[in-house]
Amino acid sequence: MMENENLLIVEDLKTYFFTKAGIIKAVDGVSFTIKAGEALGIAGESGCGKSITCISIMRLLPKPAGRIVGGKIIFDGEDILAKTESEMTKIRGKKIGMILQDPLMSLNPVYTIGDQVGETFRLDNYKGAIVTQKSIDVLNSVKIPSAAERLGSYPFQFSGGMRQRTAAAIAIARSPKLLIADEPTTSLDVTIQDQFLKLLKEMQRKNNMALILVTHDLGIVAEVCDRVAVMYAGRIVETGTVKRVYDNPGHPYTQALMQAIPRLDRKSRRLFQIEGEPPNPANLPTGCYFHPRCPKVMDICRTGYPPVFNINGDGYAACWLLKKGEV
Repeated sequence: MMENENLLIVEDLKTYFFTKAGIIKAVDGVSFTIKAGEALGIAGESGCGKSITCISIMRLLPKPAGRIVGGKIIFDGEDILAKTESEMTKIRGKKIGMILQDPLMSLNPVYTIGDQVGETFRLDNYKGAIVTQKSIDVLNSVKIPSAAERLGSYPFQFSGGMRQRTAAAIAIARSPKLLIADEPTTSLDVTIQDQFLKLLKEMQRKNNMALILVTHDLGIVAEVCDRVAVMYAGRIVETGTVKRVYDNPGHPYTQALMQAIPRLDRKSRRLFQIEGEPPNPANLPTGCYFHPRCPKVMDICRTGYPPVFNINGDGYAACWLLKKGEV
């Protein structure tokens, strides 16, 4: 793969859930790319399809309700959607690692830390003392103190921050080309969150991994990522470099998310909030999905979903205002 080629290409991805209540369009035409060594933030409110996009890439959708009904996922030149389950098992962990939002969901409470970290190396046919040493090395790399002594500990004996570091150690143990971190700091306090984000960026740079960071916090995206994709109601409404999107957001939803970030230079006593709620993915509005909450709504917004408009050669946004030149 050439240096300037994309490691991951997601094109018009559609992931639906077929339930008794109807079809839930959790991901409804998402497209983005990421290169080796690049960090992409996927941001948006809860329920907008960020996590389902990542789970779709990993092919870990709950069956039989969740299905990828359209689109392409090309990773390292290979079609992920054409892979068998046994082939995907060889890709998960080895080529694509994932850190879940809650480390207690990924760590087994009845096995020691050494057992669980070591399992990743046993999958590559390492044994005995080599597994032990590699486990110590990877725990050291995520700054677990006294790593050798911690191998016999259980997850409940670790703090939240240490559990998340352990989950990160397992995710990077086999040197994946792509690391997906799904809201990895939600369960951490602010101080530990900052430490973990710095660690995440350090790991990414050291190993030249591509990183997809899923979050609802645009402040976190600014700290870690090169580019950002803003999702709303199952679609990406804006994408671009972090600098451009933060300095000149093109979509009213992105603008609202930026206003919702607490800032010390604002004198307002009340934090900004986006009025209303995201739409039900089983009953999406006509036209632009954001129009019921948009302060700049026009008649055309209620009837037709906007195409994407290029923003000065730095990404795009899907908003009719860009056609009129009013954003």
